[in-house]
Parts: sequence; C-alpha cells; structure tokens
Amino acid sequence: MPEIIGIDHIYIAVSDIDRSATFYDSVMDILGFRRSEFKLNNEEHIQYSNRCFGYVLRPAHGKDKYNSYAPGLHHFCMRVESKEEVQEIANSLSEKGISIRGPKLYPEYAHDYYAVFVKDPDGIELEITNFRHERKERYVNWGTKQQG
Repeated sequence: MPEIIGIDHIYIAVSDIDRSATFYDSVMDILGFRRSEFKLNNEEHIQYSNRCFGYVLRPAHGKDKYNSYAPGLHHFCMRVESKEEVQEIANSLSEKGISIRGPKLYPEYAHDYYAVFVKDPDGIELEITNFRHERKERYVNWGTKQQG
C-alpha cells in the first residue's frame, strides 16, 4: 500500500492578504521558509516554502471568523528537532515584536512536549514544537512494530 510521506502544501484563506503577508514574512523568515507569489483564478497567492512543504496564503471570500471547535482548521503545528530550537524561534519572534504564548513545557500533552504558539492576523494559531521521544520512536520503529 502506498504511504503518505509528508505534507505537500496547505492553503490558508486570509481576510487581508497584505496584512497577513507582513505577519508571515516575519514568522516564516524565522522558520527558514522562502516566499514566492503566483496568481490562481486571477487572485494573488503568496507561498512560503521550505524543503518539505508549502504554506500558501490566499484571499478569503467572506469575513466569517472560525470557532475553534467548529469544523475546520484549529491550529497548524510544525516540528523542529529540539527544545533549544523552539526556544530560539520564540526568542526571534519576540525580538520582532510578534506576540507569542510560551515557550514552555506542556506535560499534559507529553512529558517532553515543549512548544511556542503564535496567532496570525486572522486568529489562526501556529505551533512550533520539539521532536519529542514518542514521535521519534514512532518514526524510527514504524516498519518494525505496530506504532499508533
């Protein structure tokens, strides 16, 4: 059976593409993404890409805000290798004047779950977390034993 090996891209509809681009230009630069632009159906789209996937902004059609428990995206979590890298990203975000929550340890999720959160101008939350033990075990041992 074919295996999904990663996320190729994600599209985020934003209420004001220029305001969102200003925010994401700072955040995605800190995270090592490169910016490009393209038009789709005559509408400006901004793509931030790294080696693994693309994060695309597109203009929203309508201004309804989402409820975090309604159907739809609640948050998008990206992973870095270590707690130290999460801390470094948090420091860089703060230095640029971007409001963050954390970084801190979240033992209610896992004993070694360390993360920082940031909200974009439309309230979509981005999370950066460390590559914790349970995830590493699953990654390394996927083909050798049943992992959940």
